[in-house]
Amino acid sequence: MNHRRTSPPPRAWTRREFVVGSGAAALAAAASPSVIAAMAHPAGSDTIRVGVIGCGGRGTGAAENALEADPGTIITALADLYPERVEGCRKYLSEHEDFASRAAVPAEACFTGFDAYRRLLESGLVDMVILATAPGFRPLHFEAAVAAGMHVFMEKPVAVDAPGVRRVIEAARRASEQKLSVVAGTQRRHERSYLAAIDQLRAGIIGDIVAARCYWNQGGLWVHERKPEYSDMEWQTRNWLYFCWTSGDHICEQHIHNLDVINWALDATPIKCVGVGGRQSRTEEKYGNIFDHFSIEYEYPRGIVVHSMCRQIEGTPGRCEEVFTGTRGTLITSPGRAEATSAPGDALWKFSGENPSPYTQEHIDLFASIRNRRAVNEARRVAESTLTAIMGRMAAYTGQEITWDQALNSKLDLSPARYDFGPNPVAPTPTPGKTKFE
Repeated sequence: MNHRRTSPPPRAWTRREFVVGSGAAALAAAASPSVIAAMAHPAGSDTIRVGVIGCGGRGTGAAENALEADPGTIITALADLYPERVEGCRKYLSEHEDFASRAAVPAEACFTGFDAYRRLLESGLVDMVILATAPGFRPLHFEAAVAAGMHVFMEKPVAVDAPGVRRVIEAARRASEQKLSVVAGTQRRHERSYLAAIDQLRAGIIGDIVAARCYWNQGGLWVHERKPEYSDMEWQTRNWLYFCWTSGDHICEQHIHNLDVINWALDATPIKCVGVGGRQSRTEEKYGNIFDHFSIEYEYPRGIVVHSMCRQIEGTPGRCEEVFTGTRGTLITSPGRAEATSAPGDALWKFSGENPSPYTQEHIDLFASIRNRRAVNEARRVAESTLTAIMGRMAAYTGQEITWDQALNSKLDLSPARYDFGPNPVAPTPTPGKTKFE
């Protein structure tokens, strides 16, 4: 296979090697001693040194948000599977008109390949890490970060299957024991309008909640066309939105935001669900093996039924919101908007005032917890919201009713057999009624 790349190919890892070694300091520090000495305390004891694992658009954006959130933060190390992503992130941050002086990462502190995350964690250059790779890698990266004693910001979702969720929950327990702070990219939990809306719900503005709905309907997203020189693994990791093992499908990768709000508002996780979904408009090979629409009915405690709908289909209207129906009225939430009306339709309450960027606020809250030594840990709740999305996907994929306990104890492991740039056959697109629950 002629496979051109800008750096030597990374070592191949079997699934077992990759998982077993992920939490241990098994590799020597890749950065030179001179770099470590120079950066160990670059701006005094108040400095928080941040490493970025996953340097694509979201990782670069999260690094920018971290720099916005706290003047004492600096970006000291970068890691990604691909060299050009590291270089793109490095260039953007080092040339930023507001943050260039706090994001000048030297070449010795840039790591690439499947083991890049380990070398960053073992470099001695960071106090906190941003985890922003494709979601399929999140459980092992989070495990390793906690084992290394790092505070963590991690993007959602935090897994693509139940074994991954269980690993995150266990790592979350260990993080609490170590008093490490963990904040997740479910930014609505840090958005002022949403916080005010939840306060209103708790105060009984619409009475007792009896039902809810949530939506993330939109057109298509980017797609990365396959090039002749790409191996299966390179194509899938570059085009990660469209493979279940890398993204968890869009119900998990994107709709988790709405499902997380439902869990938050109801202060519960679903008991069971049934659902439908399919692949109607995105049928070409470049769209991998995921669905383009889902409709799931979740049952929560107290008999509350929640309808969840998400789709990514061009030419269809967009909708992204949550709707709560109570005994006295209705509350609607969406980014920057929250309002309640009575059952007859009269206005009860509407959010007003400033609504700072929740993408920055989540980092403000994380750094405040680190500086005040009052650890926060959002890992378990984002793992539960991730599983809420996964069980909806399971129900649609199989055509069966799925309970929470079934979903949590599922043995289906979507991770590849090997982590190298070689063959990785695409699993068949699920067929409801034929695809079996595992």
